[in-house]
Amino acid sequence: MIRKIIHIDMDCFYAAIEQRDDSHLTDMPVAVGGSPDNRGVIATANYEARKFGVHSAMPSGYARQLCPQLIIVKPEMKKYKAESKKIREVFRNYTDLIEPLSLDEAYLDTTDSVQCYGSATWVAQSICKDIFETTGLTASAGVSTSKFLAKISSDWNKPNGIKVVAPGEEIAFIDPLSVKKLHGVGKVTSAKLEAMDVFTCKELRQIELVVLLKKFGKTGKYLYDLSRAIDDRKVCSDSQRKSVSVETTFDQDIIEWHECEAELLNLVSSLSRRLGSVENIRKVYVKVKLSNFAVHTAESISIGLDIKLLIALLKRLRKQYPQAIRLLGIGVRFPEERKSTVAKQLDIPF
Repeated sequence: MIRKIIHIDMDCFYAAIEQRDDSHLTDMPVAVGGSPDNRGVIATANYEARKFGVHSAMPSGYARQLCPQLIIVKPEMKKYKAESKKIREVFRNYTDLIEPLSLDEAYLDTTDSVQCYGSATWVAQSICKDIFETTGLTASAGVSTSKFLAKISSDWNKPNGIKVVAPGEEIAFIDPLSVKKLHGVGKVTSAKLEAMDVFTCKELRQIELVVLLKKFGKTGKYLYDLSRAIDDRKVCSDSQRKSVSVETTFDQDIIEWHECEAELLNLVSSLSRRLGSVENIRKVYVKVKLSNFAVHTAESISIGLDIKLLIALLKRLRKQYPQAIRLLGIGVRFPEERKSTVAKQLDIPF
């Protein structure tokens, strides 16, 4: 059964809202984030700023060095959440199978949708048009048969563009892609692949499964499947998600407490974006991977994304395991709910 998956990604969401609401920011390099004078971090930057190398998660002070004329606006999350809610309402006009990844992006499964004569391509075009008419903001979309391909293709024609990878085109599309484009492939994994002279998905597909399993463990099967455009992950609505997490692998192992705390605060900002307006949090947790690759977690019941509680959990882990940390992650768990019944898929054209 051919699935029809759309990935919608708003263009420079926070910065675009600020430019829309303040005419003085038109055509100016704009970023949303913390103050350069207080170790702030950039949350997002518009395309004028990106020309200078400014990007998300960059220290605001360094961003100002790259672009002296950069205008840094303090985030107004309440305003961004309100706009995100309007966008979600647009999505619901086309499908109930919506998986938000953050305030500004989401997966949609339109396999059963009868909107736009059942064409996922036309649905994506219509959604982007409706979003602009509703909010004055532009979005980009990727359309394909899996979440993996839809997400990659949504970056293809940014800003305000759509890329479709139709059934039968999957392998031709991914063959020239760098392995770094594969979801979950970070610096460590990509370095190992490059050491094997594997730089593209086509080259990765030439490696036998037994070799990948020996080199990467269970991740080897994941790499084997993605290089063949195999991704059976379902689009899960809010009520179906069990947890949401973010993590970062450091270029060099971290041992100093103040560095760990600073990285945790950056992760909180990232996780907050992914959660959007979700409030039914049951637990929060912190995960660390030590220099010896041992993984440990600490969690606690919480009614929200409690920063003080997350710091306390990190302190507990640091006290128990004082070794250097190579990876730090945080996440939330949701209350378990009954699974919704998904309508039977229809055999309709892509």
